[in-house]
Amino acid sequence: MAGDETLLLTAAEVRQLFDARRALESQRAAFTALATGRAVLPARLLLPGQAESAAFCYAARLAPDAPAVSKFDSVNPGNAERGLAAVSAVITVLDPETGRPQAIMDGTEVTTLRTAAASALAAQTLAGRVSVLAVIGSGVQAAAHLAALAEVLPADEVRLFSRNAVTAARLAERAPGPPVRVCASADEAVAGADLIVTATTSAEPVLQADWVAEGATVLSVGSFAPDRHELDQQLLRRCARIVVDDRATALEHAGPIVTAVASGELDPDSVLELGTILTDPDRWQRDPADIVHYNSVGVGIQDAAAAAAITEAAADRPEPGTRIAL
Repeated sequence: MAGDETLLLTAAEVRQLFDARRALESQRAAFTALATGRAVLPARLLLPGQAESAAFCYAARLAPDAPAVSKFDSVNPGNAERGLAAVSAVITVLDPETGRPQAIMDGTEVTTLRTAAASALAAQTLAGRVSVLAVIGSGVQAAAHLAALAEVLPADEVRLFSRNAVTAARLAERAPGPPVRVCASADEAVAGADLIVTATTSAEPVLQADWVAEGATVLSVGSFAPDRHELDQQLLRRCARIVVDDRATALEHAGPIVTAVASGELDPDSVLELGTILTDPDRWQRDPADIVHYNSVGVGIQDAAAAAAITEAAADRPEPGTRIAL
């Protein structure tokens, strides 16, 4: 690419370039870089908005000599009533030598795919074989998680619950893998499930402790801010292990974890990071009856790894793609 040109990638191009395998491996690279200390990861900036909306600014490098990647995005739950996606984002990649914009890409699709891939990686690492998968939610992230998990941990049975019965039925019809059964309630969906995914933007718990069976692994992707609580505090107390994408970020932003630490019920030093388990598997032990919780807040290193994989894939394709001089 010419030094004065910037590659532009649409959502459709991101989907084409960032397949399930590449997404999974990008997230493995992200958390490995974080655990080994090579990653450069400043704190995430959170900008609260109106009507439960929030905007976020991320920045990271996979390594000190890697491209600087920034993402500016927003979560607006009210967009469902407007017929718009709840998450909107744009990502900029800066050339590591010149600092000029190397690529600008649709960050909404990157966020969707990298978040689901990270959950799939966490499930693969923490849960083992999955017999019954339960998903709460029917939006973009619920759909992405069903697809990502079908690639790495196909379940024998899949259940789905959403307060929006129409979108739940539509998602069940098009989801990959085994048939998806839409349940009438959340407790029906999660009863006896050994992998539970909560993919909502709820400020109130959508998963109660007494619904969850022993030995379950619970993945939360909607507790991304201090005021978001997909899990009740009693469930957190039942968890033998709590794993996060990044401890510092989770202690500041993951609603249920922030609350548990503030109340003195959770020792922050007991919270494990996914990257630590990936790089030092001996650190990970769980009994069959243990309930394990993985909380995904989302960190910039995930976007840096995803953007690196996407720009690399774009460079390998025969057609040049859209480029502009800025």
